[in-house]
Amino acid sequence: MARAEKLWHLRPGDPAATNRLAAAARVSPVVAQLLLNRDVKDPAAARRFLDSPLGGLHPPQALPGVEAAAERIVRAITDKRRICVYGDYDVDGVTGTAVLLRVLGKLGASVQFHVPLRLSEGYGLNSDKIRELAQTGVSLVVSVDCGIASLTEAEVAREVGLELIITDHHEMKMGLDGPLLPPAAVLVHPRLPAPTPYPFGDLSGAGVAFKLAWAVAQRASGSERVAPELRVVLLDAVGLAALGLVADVVPLRDENRILVRHGLERIRTHPSVGLKALLEASGVKPDQVLTSEDVGFKLAPRLNAAGRLGCASLAVELLTTTSPSKAAELARVLEGQNGERQARERKYTTAAKELVERDFANEPAVVVASEDWHPGVVGIVASRLVDYFGKPALVIAVPPNEPIATGSGRSIPGFALHQALLACDSLLEGHGGHAAAAGFKVRPERIPALRDRFNAYVASHYPGGAPAARLTLDAEVPLSAITHGLLRDLDKLEPYGAGNPKPKFLAAGLKVEAARLIGTGEVQRHMDFRARQGETTIRCVAWGMADRMEELMSAGGDCCLAFTPKVNEWRGYKNIELQVIDLKPGKTAELG
Repeated sequence: MARAEKLWHLRPGDPAATNRLAAAARVSPVVAQLLLNRDVKDPAAARRFLDSPLGGLHPPQALPGVEAAAERIVRAITDKRRICVYGDYDVDGVTGTAVLLRVLGKLGASVQFHVPLRLSEGYGLNSDKIRELAQTGVSLVVSVDCGIASLTEAEVAREVGLELIITDHHEMKMGLDGPLLPPAAVLVHPRLPAPTPYPFGDLSGAGVAFKLAWAVAQRASGSERVAPELRVVLLDAVGLAALGLVADVVPLRDENRILVRHGLERIRTHPSVGLKALLEASGVKPDQVLTSEDVGFKLAPRLNAAGRLGCASLAVELLTTTSPSKAAELARVLEGQNGERQARERKYTTAAKELVERDFANEPAVVVASEDWHPGVVGIVASRLVDYFGKPALVIAVPPNEPIATGSGRSIPGFALHQALLACDSLLEGHGGHAAAAGFKVRPERIPALRDRFNAYVASHYPGGAPAARLTLDAEVPLSAITHGLLRDLDKLEPYGAGNPKPKFLAAGLKVEAARLIGTGEVQRHMDFRARQGETTIRCVAWGMADRMEELMSAGGDCCLAFTPKVNEWRGYKNIELQVIDLKPGKTAELG
């Protein structure tokens, strides 16, 4: 089975509306068009979107449960009780954990942290660990980025006398009469039922932790205006929260956009000891503007690698240490783990594609398993398979001679993966997640039955097969219009991310010149070529598309590109290049 072809859709333009918004919001027509494409139509909303002032954050007291949680935490600090911050092992969890640790540490709390081992403890709160914490003298546990679905574990905490504060943003378990909530002392969640709903329900786990840290700092200061030394810690916490927000792919609108915009600037200008070491290890120059793309492709993968292949506590230690030598050593370890993660991801993805094409090419979904795969990497592989085949994918790591296998799933737009797993509930040992991504446990002998039932569920939703993946393009742009001035305009829409994607443009009638494969070492995984249109020629880079060289040249070098423009700086020279998102051979591209 070949790569699933994407259906290109070009957004219709409205020149009159574009010019009206451009004049009223004092922006260029290009920026106005992109704002309209993102459903930002009102001039005042456009200015809020572009300016994103830090003062635009909602007060922490508006977040359900925050005031009660802050009161209990400050009282525990005053009473010198031992507190444990219990975070998830992904970037959102470890950054949120670091936020609370730094604020509580500044207040003199007796505080420790725990992030679970992915293989032995699994996701979220763990009953055995809760009992162990109680036995070692911890009396208050504050969860970060997990716990809202931990009904059993919260009951265990109550039985052993632990005070439990749950902070989370994930989906709640639902019963016939509404959400089933764990019996914790306090729940902090942006979508909790409340007399006055929180105005923005899409905070990440680190965003929720930041709001709690802010409320704790206010209560400890005895004022809405926090003490100066705590204000510095909170500004650093905005940077940490920004990492978690970008890594967790929450919509970069409203508060999330504000936190990421100011957080990235804080990291650039005032990096902590640990973040400075991470930036250096990631190859981010000290003087360059830090973007959400840098977080997504450079910083977050290194922080995530610890939780995927080892122990995520290394990432928390890096984000909280004040020792430059320790930070440098931790950054080196994470760099090594990230390299190993990348190698495994490539190897597993290749093997999974071959498995699908050999045995399951005509099935409605992708369900593959292997004893050779590490459970910490299968989620990334599932994402690669969805992108390649255009179908929902479940990827399962089967540990040899073990009774339970670990799986991870990714979905296509419009298909709720967590609902699909609910339909397979009787075959699973456990599952959780949301519409786009989910995790599950399954007995190896039940994998064939799971494949059958999951495929049947997908087929019932898409009788004619999964719809073609849709690539939405903002505008058709001639190569001659791609100037440094245009890119400066586009920078005004940063930070990009979920809900505010990087602009994607179409260029048709191009001629390919000097195409070649590039890469590091013996593996050449990327394409490099020049595209000519009239008198204009621009360098193009197609990351991870080495297997499409024959397709690129199949129409005698005529092609159309979907791309995003970027400035590439090399040895002091700044040149514009196109980062290729997709390509179609021929002088024109069929649009849907």
